[in-house]
Amino acid sequence: MIAILLAPVYLLANYYLLCRVMGWVKAWFPFFRTVRHWALPVAVQAFLVCSIVIAFFLPEGGFRRAMKLVGNYWLGVLLYILLAVIAADLLRLLLGHALPFSHIFVTTRMYRAAGCVCAFAILAASVWGVINARIIHVTPYEVTVSKTVEGMEELKVMLVADLHLGYNIGEKQMRQMVEKINEQDADLVVIAGDIFDNEWEAVDKPETISATLRGIRSKYGVYACYGNHDIEEPVLAGFTFRQSEKKESDPRMDEFLKEANITLLHEEGLLIDGRFYLYGRPDAHRPGRGIETRRTPEEITAGMDKSKPILVLDHQPKELQELAQAGVDLDLCGHTHDGQMFPGNLTIGLMWENACGYLRKGQMHNIVTSGVGVFGPDMRVGTKAEICPITIHFTSR
Repeated sequence: MIAILLAPVYLLANYYLLCRVMGWVKAWFPFFRTVRHWALPVAVQAFLVCSIVIAFFLPEGGFRRAMKLVGNYWLGVLLYILLAVIAADLLRLLLGHALPFSHIFVTTRMYRAAGCVCAFAILAASVWGVINARIIHVTPYEVTVSKTVEGMEELKVMLVADLHLGYNIGEKQMRQMVEKINEQDADLVVIAGDIFDNEWEAVDKPETISATLRGIRSKYGVYACYGNHDIEEPVLAGFTFRQSEKKESDPRMDEFLKEANITLLHEEGLLIDGRFYLYGRPDAHRPGRGIETRRTPEEITAGMDKSKPILVLDHQPKELQELAQAGVDLDLCGHTHDGQMFPGNLTIGLMWENACGYLRKGQMHNIVTSGVGVFGPDMRVGTKAEICPITIHFTSR
């Protein structure tokens, strides 16, 4: 419903951009001042504007995959075209009307120069965003838990999240991720949700990807919880449909994890090696198959020996205070992507107590990773794709 309501805004924004681009081109090339010369450019923009809708209604296949990619790239480029053009217009109004000698700033030469600056900024941001999204960084953390674990002074946990396997992310990125994980020689690997990108059909060559993920090496294995995108539902420009229907993961997603030797913790916990607990929570908004309401933090830890370290895997960084009060030592999350694209990275902190990185809540450590993959636009600007090796030191009180 929201996508339908925002459709007029989307169309008006694209019309506004077309007018601005046409004005800039005409300032350089008088040849384009007649309407008939704009038939091809308008057709190209119309194709890009409609690509996300076309892909939404196409049947599964190669053409739909291509259109999805076109639409995802276009959404990212569109953001920076809008930011650049709006910033240029505001600056033009300021320089042209609010300052002395304003006539200097409203000449054709200045108009041409401003357009060139905007075009360069848009191109640089877009190209860098595509390249940067494919570079996986290693962001290490060290925390201390005031508990004694027999025969263990420290535990190295590898936190990854938000793979978003689908149209944007495939085997190549997973191979890079697995190589970087194995370089860290972790004792335990955990995946904090959003392994998939809503549509099982979007996963290209799942057998190859599962084989790649089976290559992850760790002493205690690989565990995961589901996130809000690990369900089968149609998505248009980031908005979901069929809200009245039960949101559940596709059974093929569950089978994929088994084939990849990844243990899914779906509202369940384990005492690993008799030394520490690991609990995987269902997503706060999309708990998934068989779960209507997820357990409270108090219910999670009620049957646990709290003298042992308690690690919780939760896709969204919610209920931090409640988890800390329930005796959780380490809460591992994803979901936020750290905003993924500027200016989202500047505003994401308004939505979350810990939008990305480290936060101490009482005796509990909360770490939120920006994730490996992307959602929507296949770009990262102002943020980074990452995996997070976390060294947990154990000390007596």
